[in-house]
Amino acid sequence: MQNTADSEHSIEMTVLMTPDMANFSGKVHGGHILKVLDQVAYVCASRYSGHYVVTLSVDQVFFRHPIHVGEIVTFSATINHTGRSSMEVGIRVVAEDTRTRVTNHVLSSYFTMVALDENSKSVTIPHLQIVSDKQKERSEAALKRKELRDQIWKK
Repeated sequence: MQNTADSEHSIEMTVLMTPDMANFSGKVHGGHILKVLDQVAYVCASRYSGHYVVTLSVDQVFFRHPIHVGEIVTFSATINHTGRSSMEVGIRVVAEDTRTRVTNHVLSSYFTMVALDENSKSVTIPHLQIVSDKQKERSEAALKRKELRDQIWKK
C-alpha cells in the first residue's frame, strides 16, 4: 500500500489487488473494497482533523465495473465539506489493468466521518477553506447530500 498526501484535505492510496482479496472467479470481493474505502476515509479525515475519527454514514456504493486480481486500484479521497465535528469524504476508485494500462472508474462514494476526543466525544474540527471552483462545487453537492441524509434520518 502506498499513501501520498496531496494536500491537507486529500489523499491518494494505491493498492495492488492480490488473490487473497478475490472470490473463486478472480474478481475482488466487494466487501474487501468497502473495507479499504473505510480505511481511506479514516486516513483522509483523521489527517485533516488531527483527531481519531469514526464512520457515521456511507452513501450508496454502486460498482460500475468489477475489479480483477492483478489490477492496480487507486483510491482518491478528498474532504468535500466540514461541519462542527463531521466531514464528508468523497472517494473515487479507479482500477488499472497492468498489461493494457486501461483504466476504469469503478465507483465513487461519500463517507461522513466524525472527529472524537480522548473521551469519545465529538470535537470541533477546522473549517474547510474553499479556494477553487471545484472545491465550491464539491462542497455544494455535499450540502445537498447532507440535506437528503437529514430527511431520511428524521423519518
